[in-house]
Amino acid sequence: MSNRPWVSHYTPGTRPDITPIPFRTIADMVRRQSAASGSATAFTQCMPNGMAGSLTFAQVDRLSDEFAAYLRGGLKLKAGDRVAIQMPNSLAYPVVLFGVMKAGCVAVNTNPLYTPPEMIHQFSDSGARVLVISDLFADRLPAVLPKTKIETVVTVRVTEWFATLQATLIRAVLKYAKKQLPPITVPHTPLQDALKTGRERLASGVDLAGYLDGVGLDSVAALQYTGGTTGVSKGAALSHRNLLTNVAQMLEMNGAYLKAGEDSIMTALPLYHIFAFTVNLLLFYQLGGHNILIPSPRPPSNLRKPFEKYRITWFSGVNTLFNALANEDWFIKNPPKLKLSVAGGMALHGSVAKRWEQVVGTPVVEGYGLTEASPVVSFNPVQAVKVGSIGIPLPSTLVRCVDEAGADVPNGTPGELLVKGDQVMVGYWERPEESAKVLRDGWLYTGDVAEMDDDGYVKIVDRKKDMILVSGFNVYPNEVEEVIAAHPGVREAAVIGVPDEHSGEAVKAFVVKKDPSLTAEALTAHCRSSLAGYKVPRQVEFRDDLPKSPIGKIIRKDLRVAAPAAGVPA
Repeated sequence: MSNRPWVSHYTPGTRPDITPIPFRTIADMVRRQSAASGSATAFTQCMPNGMAGSLTFAQVDRLSDEFAAYLRGGLKLKAGDRVAIQMPNSLAYPVVLFGVMKAGCVAVNTNPLYTPPEMIHQFSDSGARVLVISDLFADRLPAVLPKTKIETVVTVRVTEWFATLQATLIRAVLKYAKKQLPPITVPHTPLQDALKTGRERLASGVDLAGYLDGVGLDSVAALQYTGGTTGVSKGAALSHRNLLTNVAQMLEMNGAYLKAGEDSIMTALPLYHIFAFTVNLLLFYQLGGHNILIPSPRPPSNLRKPFEKYRITWFSGVNTLFNALANEDWFIKNPPKLKLSVAGGMALHGSVAKRWEQVVGTPVVEGYGLTEASPVVSFNPVQAVKVGSIGIPLPSTLVRCVDEAGADVPNGTPGELLVKGDQVMVGYWERPEESAKVLRDGWLYTGDVAEMDDDGYVKIVDRKKDMILVSGFNVYPNEVEEVIAAHPGVREAAVIGVPDEHSGEAVKAFVVKKDPSLTAEALTAHCRSSLAGYKVPRQVEFRDDLPKSPIGKIIRKDLRVAAPAAGVPA
């Protein structure tokens, strides 16, 4: 790879290109690391009250062998068959996921908060034959299963591998106090029964290695569903090579700040989301690190006991999570001793990054990725962070910014961001026309507007589809949100475009107050000091909260649904 001005800004010792992947598959990585780390703790699941359960690397290896044997020996699945996984962060997740990998099957990560129509779409589109689901959500199954190809349901308890007394107490609270354990009215197999079947198959002498015959680095490992740049949710087909490459790229770029077998990470973001799936799960397992799993990070106080009980050296999150924690009294009074925090998933506001470093004492470093790239494309080198930038491309990654005709734009000029590297997806599952729209001549067209400086640092301007056109001028919501968020009376903000009879579109801001006395007039005046007049919000609507995805990303499209046209200025 040539023409990479960013290489000179890598941390000393970082190679511009990664070495060939040393594993045949993700299953191969899991087996080797499990053997190397053995009795060390791999995963700890910690509940808001501090109750916890743990599994060692050796236990994860054995249990995932059992689940693989259940899938192939018990259910007679074939290599390449799809297995949907729908559960919050828990000890069962890595056991099931690695079992699917060892069976040579394909994981279909599914959001536990999905409604029946969303589940039906994803299960039907993927052709999943097996669903592994948390029993907390089993009440949706009667409406879903008849409209899919799912043949077997495996149910999972959130307390798998907790001590008996703790598990009993937690489930009693879920069932009787919170009313969150619905009756299961469809045929199903509890996870422990599935594992027992797997043990019996293993005892009979099944050939686990044979499950991976014909499965290699270029075989699909996971279907990760995403809206992509446009349209209905599609399954990004990610191969073993895609995912292991991205792990290798992140390890190469951040090797100086990662200690094999010593570092630990708190996983508050959901593992079914590609960011946590690759960075928290796969990378830290390959590193031999300790992963502290949080079933739900909401409210932020759910993280208090885990932070107090465990030594956390790395923390990953999104802007809203960093902002929430940095405003919690308990967190401010007793901040964790983190080596580094990693932000992705949405733009990191400069005011939030500054506040986080003031509270914690170490920086939060922003990167950029998207599902179609497994996901990480760029990352700020720790020793040379440019605030407001998504950093520089990872080793063995090329990026370009192009105009509508596909020609490169000059540095400092906004253009669509293109990516090339082995982490880029195989394509959208069984959607060749959609794949052809975004994969052209070896480049992934991201749909994000970005600009690159002379050093190779990239700044995301905004999503092409989120751009607001005011009297012919482009307004990028991220820029306006950054200015609003810098006001000391603002906790959170989001910006959209609304129809306007004079300018075509106008800027509307949705704001959650930190200072109850904040007025729309004061906020507009604040914006006028930093933004051109056409970028200043014409409307300001104060809300108690903003719509967010499961990882805490603000969902602008939900704000557009009920937003009225622009009228009088705010």
